[in-house]
Amino acid sequence: MAETDVVIVGGGPVGLTLAIALGQRGVKCVLVEHKDQALFMPRMDLCNARSMEFYRRLGIASEIRRRGYDADSCMDIVIAPDMQHEPLLRFEYPTANQSRARIAMTNDGTTAREPYARISQYTLEPLLREVAEGTPGVTVLFSHEFEQFEEGPDGVVAAVRQPDGKPLSIRAAYLVGCDGGSSKVRRQLSIKLESMGDGDPWHHLFYESTEFNAAHAHGVARHYYTADTLIITQDRPHFFGLHVPAARVEGLAPDAILSRVLHRDVPFRLHQTVTWSPRLLTAEAHGRDRIFLAGDAAHQYIPTGGFGLNTGIVDTINLSWKLAAAIQGWAGPGLLESYRSEQQRVGKRNCAASKEAAEGLLGWRSLVGPEIFDDTDAGRETRERVRVSANVGQRKSHEMHGVELGYIHLDSPVIASEVGDAPDDTVRHYVPSAWPGAHLPHFWLSPGRSIYDVLGHGFALITVGSEAHPSDLADAFAGFGAPFTVVPAPSSALNILQRRFVLVRPDLHIAWRGDELPGSEIAGLALGFLGREQRAALSNTLSQ
Repeated sequence: MAETDVVIVGGGPVGLTLAIALGQRGVKCVLVEHKDQALFMPRMDLCNARSMEFYRRLGIASEIRRRGYDADSCMDIVIAPDMQHEPLLRFEYPTANQSRARIAMTNDGTTAREPYARISQYTLEPLLREVAEGTPGVTVLFSHEFEQFEEGPDGVVAAVRQPDGKPLSIRAAYLVGCDGGSSKVRRQLSIKLESMGDGDPWHHLFYESTEFNAAHAHGVARHYYTADTLIITQDRPHFFGLHVPAARVEGLAPDAILSRVLHRDVPFRLHQTVTWSPRLLTAEAHGRDRIFLAGDAAHQYIPTGGFGLNTGIVDTINLSWKLAAAIQGWAGPGLLESYRSEQQRVGKRNCAASKEAAEGLLGWRSLVGPEIFDDTDAGRETRERVRVSANVGQRKSHEMHGVELGYIHLDSPVIASEVGDAPDDTVRHYVPSAWPGAHLPHFWLSPGRSIYDVLGHGFALITVGSEAHPSDLADAFAGFGAPFTVVPAPSSALNILQRRFVLVRPDLHIAWRGDELPGSEIAGLALGFLGREQRAALSNTLSQ
């Protein structure tokens, strides 16, 4: 029987990211994936700014950018009646390099540390596999079929079928299901999926054409939305994904589908076709006992907004440090459980945002009638109604910066609550906040030197313009074996943090803040953040 610390079921980007994060924290893990290699399908086309911040801390952001779409590539969104008529709207968004330049010039907490990166899953997944296979302590088993698990009081045993059909048992302390929407792990736990809605099937045509951009009226863009189709440029030159209602193209060959959408014949090479149905689902729990769920196993979204993979990456970053703490002996029983409560809230929030984005798209499309193409008063009136509606509704798919950057772990058992009203939970706009539970806003310590780059990978206490020596707090964390560091920050950071002392968790969420270091309650403070005391005890300790 093989033995490890953690078994990860599922070798997509979420499972691979978790494996890398665990390995870098010194946790041994075995990843089990039934495929022999990544599927050559887009599925996603962008890692958002928060995900790229996490990948930066894992040391692979630069390679993601090198392999993905050019950082100067056009990010515009086109909305038009079809691919030949004049556009109704064109949203102009900054390129990745333009965003990077803005970040370098901004020091008020309103930007992420990293800009987004355009990259498709068929490019990202092989890269993550390479990194995982080169990470000490990580074993990657592709072409291995996970069958079931048995859980005991001291661990989990995963039953796996090897490529030759022989059985393999793997004993671990914990198991994480990153095995997608039809998760075997979730089904064995009998955890139900709660639905916020679904839609009719769509047909996805993944193709390559050097003549596509010359065959339509809209020039180069990232997305092209028409009355009932979506075309997405991918991260290789002349690669595109076409989404069209399945009912509209039933029985048509791929060349006929593309010709109908473009209103002309275009030479192309077909890479893949698939029919999919939009779903808005969240699991009623992110696991149970020693078993955890992450990624699509825990939540499935309509692609509008691009929250699917990016929410899964948030799952892995939250879970990885807590698993490491449990395995290395510095976590209490409440720490791992806090992953479930925190990410359950994030998952539901992002599901609601995905629904809002989808409704924005459906809203303007519902106003489209056949007269939209006519050079008549009725045609002009319809085009104007659609334009006005899309100018509001379609932006919800591309400007949900609050969802990407502004999620706050309110009411978490391992966050110190604060008296007063928490910041508004906005999804459209990112408003930086140092409220306990929020992700630490980014700021520069000096030109080119980010606060994120000096925090380390354990707990960190940021001291703003203070000469205080928090040795008692450091000793309290050290007493449990928890990594801890002190990071001085200039007085200007007070404008962002609002307090002189800010304690940051390993996942860069703020655990506590104050203008004075805690006194006799320091031991209780550390106990609470490590999940060794109930939240009520933590809050009471801090209020004394």
